[in-house]
Amino acid sequence: MHILFLSDNFPPEGNAPATRTYEHAIRWVKMGHKVTVITGAPNFPEGKVFAGYKNSWYSREQVGGIDVVRVKTYITANEGFLKRILDYLSFMVTGFIAGCLQKKPDIVVATSPQFFCACAGWLLSVVRRKKFIFELRDLWPASITAVGAMNKSKVIALLEQLEMFLYRRADRIITVTHTFRNELIDRGIDGSKIDVVLNGVDLDRYQPVREKDAELAVQFQLENKFVIGYLGTHGMAHALDKVALAAEKLRHRNDIVFLFAGGGAAREQLAGLVKEKRLNNVLMLERQPKEIMPRLWSLCDLSLIPLKNSPLFATVIPSKLFESMGMGLPVLMSVPRGEATDIVSQTGCGIVIEPETPEQLARSIEQLVSDPTAMAKLKQASFAAAPLYSRDLLAEKMLNSFRSDTISTDDKSVGNTL
Repeated sequence: MHILFLSDNFPPEGNAPATRTYEHAIRWVKMGHKVTVITGAPNFPEGKVFAGYKNSWYSREQVGGIDVVRVKTYITANEGFLKRILDYLSFMVTGFIAGCLQKKPDIVVATSPQFFCACAGWLLSVVRRKKFIFELRDLWPASITAVGAMNKSKVIALLEQLEMFLYRRADRIITVTHTFRNELIDRGIDGSKIDVVLNGVDLDRYQPVREKDAELAVQFQLENKFVIGYLGTHGMAHALDKVALAAEKLRHRNDIVFLFAGGGAAREQLAGLVKEKRLNNVLMLERQPKEIMPRLWSLCDLSLIPLKNSPLFATVIPSKLFESMGMGLPVLMSVPRGEATDIVSQTGCGIVIEPETPEQLARSIEQLVSDPTAMAKLKQASFAAAPLYSRDLLAEKMLNSFRSDTISTDDKSVGNTL
């Protein structure tokens, strides 16, 4: 099977969509399938093209057996609604054109969170007369209003119409949570064409370690420290300002350090807050290469997973939960009660507190620091849960979804319009 996959992000970018796409695609290649990924020049989240790459109209490279086609896009930082929309629209156009140039795909897959990538996928499926699979990673545009990036408006209403159009036109929808699937069914989408493939972890890369990476521990002065780690995108959804307030409440504890590593729209605000409050117990690192992430995780004693207190975020499962499991790290989850908190409670891999509660967050950290027995129990449960979310299993499950209900190329209508 030749899988033509459209994704706005791909390694060396290290965000969740890029990681998921790569870790699935490399396994499909090993299973004997051809995979072509159409993406842009790596630039997320700072909006600066990574060293060694150019924002050129068309380039091709091999990454682990994956045929990667990169196209020119309007590049901007991961902030500002209008500029990001221009970014998304440019990829929709250039990605569609590049997709028309690829030889004999069997299916077309496009991933969110932004839906203009899916628009390009649907258009390609019509032109190429192939099955269209929509991988739904986020309930966009609801997430735009949930983080306060934009209020309800005519623009949002138009995006919602586009959203429903894509759901209806997709031959299959693959969601990353069961909650997303239920939401779509409640909105009138046929549940028989919706599969759920959760996020997961590459257990070849993420494994428990007996001790912290000695070189990095010395470099960052983290020897003999209890480290709370937040590794990943610093987005508007993550309520990192509340984490800084919790750090302020623990500034008297010389043995506790908060480690942030990553970039994103909220990083500058967080850095300003840390500077304003003179938080010497906070270490902030720039975005790090994907290859170094297991070493950074090894420095952590506790994985922190926060989100804003919005009902929408009860429907998501942060991908860093599964990396934490792979490393055998206990999780402190501060998100609205939902599918993610259920996983933590059912597996026993961590504890759950209310979102955006700095006092409770600080208190919970102190309790864990003072209870090595509880920490050891959480570590064991975290690692025991990891195989349930292995990328090997999930890649195969997603491939089975591609194969199901195969549609004849003669059945694809070229008359679908918005």
